[in-house]
Amino acid sequence: MSFPIALPCNTLFESDADAIVVVTHDIQNLGSAQLDEVAAPFLAVDARIAQKASLLVSDKVPGNRLVIAPTGPLDRDYDDVRRFFEAAKAGILEAKAAGAVKPVLAVVNVPADARYENARAVSFLGACQGLWQPLEAREYRGDAIEPIEAIYVFEASAQSCDQLSAIAAGQYAARDLCGTEPERMAPPRFADYCVELFQGSAVSVEVIADRKIMDQQYPLLSTVARASYAVERHHPRVVKMAYEPEGDIERTLIFVGKGLVYDTGGADLKVGGFMAGMSRDKGGAASVVGFMEAVAKYQPKGVKVIAYLAVVRNSIGSDCFVPDEIIESREGVRVRIGNTDAEGRLAMGDLLSEAKDLALGEKNPEIFTVATLTGHAARAMGPYSAYVENGPARAAHVSRKIADMGDLWADCAEVSRSRREDYDFVQPRTLADDVLSSNNAPSAVTARGHQFPMAFLAIVGGLDKHGCNAELPIPYVHMDIAGSGVEGGDWQHGKPTAATVASLFARYCI
Repeated sequence: MSFPIALPCNTLFESDADAIVVVTHDIQNLGSAQLDEVAAPFLAVDARIAQKASLLVSDKVPGNRLVIAPTGPLDRDYDDVRRFFEAAKAGILEAKAAGAVKPVLAVVNVPADARYENARAVSFLGACQGLWQPLEAREYRGDAIEPIEAIYVFEASAQSCDQLSAIAAGQYAARDLCGTEPERMAPPRFADYCVELFQGSAVSVEVIADRKIMDQQYPLLSTVARASYAVERHHPRVVKMAYEPEGDIERTLIFVGKGLVYDTGGADLKVGGFMAGMSRDKGGAASVVGFMEAVAKYQPKGVKVIAYLAVVRNSIGSDCFVPDEIIESREGVRVRIGNTDAEGRLAMGDLLSEAKDLALGEKNPEIFTVATLTGHAARAMGPYSAYVENGPARAAHVSRKIADMGDLWADCAEVSRSRREDYDFVQPRTLADDVLSSNNAPSAVTARGHQFPMAFLAIVGGLDKHGCNAELPIPYVHMDIAGSGVEGGDWQHGKPTAATVASLFARYCI
């Protein structure tokens, strides 16, 4: 796996660089009198330079290539650091198209505003987002389709570049896992990618493939997988990862990721074109792997990280599960199936129960589920992640702190609430069961469609017994990235964003 690493530099005219990409809101001031002189004749005749990333050719700059990438306005109430992310993304693609392989990235004229304190770092990550190409494309066409392997980051420190390279590595892995088609990234191959990724690293990996273990320990996940057992290459996997830092542990983060490598909807089959793009329903697990990769690269002190991934295919077939079935979970909760297309919460439920049991013996635990779970999150929040938290997490401002970091790292989210109506919604209707998995309508047209699934997860995971008034409260946040997981909300063609990786890293590792 190759991704652009960040290299520190203190000069715009680095000796082995072959382009300069300037990200700025003021194209009349490029941070250097020499660059201003180069740009002046072009600015005099081409008004487009103020509107979009543009390549200027001059023998006075490295590689004869100067790219000006304007951010647009930065002083309005609603502007944020994504202006830099998007400008750098456009600028690096101009440099790449011109043939550059080792450019300097210069972020200049940054306003003295807290919103933009990470503008340089965010610009680098925007460039990396623009440069990534799908795993299948690299395997078919070769790594030459990603020619830029390093980016000089002007006026960045060595430590900052180490952090950026770690985040970039994690986001790269997350995009690979989320964006790859369902056969190339079927459950066994998803697990293989993880094993290979962390081989020789600070992160240990365990893969569970035995169906007997699945049936006994993860009955809800095995129910989702039931139709897929007819095809060996589609058999589910549980992937477990762990990172333990050197020295004292100050907090423990435990993640459960939804890895639906393909979601047909099952018996509640997706129709009318809504199945296209469902190979990206593994975006939650992909982002968890991405965060673990960033942790493995940077090896932060004081934080222990554990991750469980439910990697499964929701297939349609003669043995698929159907609505009205009642399945007893690992926690001993009897779950009535309301809709087989609400499979992600089932796949994660038993792993969340195991995560809760593990948390009881860990130092300052915080638990997260990460999933492309509901259309309602995308409808309600647009391109933002939706964080739904329990009482202990709300009391500790867990989501707010992550979301505030996300605002500074172009990884934005909205904080949502878990309320009594959500628990009422999933209450059983008969004495035969303990909880209802879902209603039988699309979440996007269901009131509180992205909040009530968190209540279900809390119940089947046993976290409803660890609220604020419990002997041992456990903070729990459900992160729904259905709206933020791909660019433009286009689940079939949009490039994966690696949502949550940067904000989690910034919150817990820097």
